[in-house]
Amino acid sequence: MKEAMVNLFGNYAHEIVFLHVLSAFVWVGGMIAVRFAVHPVMQSIDDPTIRLGKTLQITKNLFHIVMPFIAVLIVTAVLMAVGLGFRIAAVDESGNVVNQTAYGIYQIVHVKEVIWTVMTANFTWMYVKRRKAQKLFDAGDLPAAKAAVAIVPKYLLPLNIVLGVAALWLGVTLRGF
Repeated sequence: MKEAMVNLFGNYAHEIVFLHVLSAFVWVGGMIAVRFAVHPVMQSIDDPTIRLGKTLQITKNLFHIVMPFIAVLIVTAVLMAVGLGFRIAAVDESGNVVNQTAYGIYQIVHVKEVIWTVMTANFTWMYVKRRKAQKLFDAGDLPAAKAAVAIVPKYLLPLNIVLGVAALWLGVTLRGF
């Protein structure tokens, strides 16, 4: 399996890196656009039922757009991590550091993996909160629906934006090596 991944990356490195970067930008860029461009405008709608209904629809659309990109991001990250041989360059089979610079790069790769994993878990939580709010909204329980989704724009979305920007920064850092 590892050899197949190395060969796949060797043959399609440009395409894999492109899909990885595109996925990151769609995911993070979509969150930034919704949080800082769409959300403030939505707050100007006076009717709370319309405002919440539109907010739920917008987040549903965003979530369904970014889900395939999240999957592509994860797959391409694994292909790059294995295909570029970060571990082989950094440590031997016993786990002893063989090259300090390569080990530092390997650590950055792990930090990015942790960031994207946390972002994916946070995204899943946002998705669940939005679905719960949608069910409450559809049942006519507007206060409960609003309470269920309130955490998304206030905390969860900004957290993923910060983490996503940090991961993008680390990705650019890795390209410098």
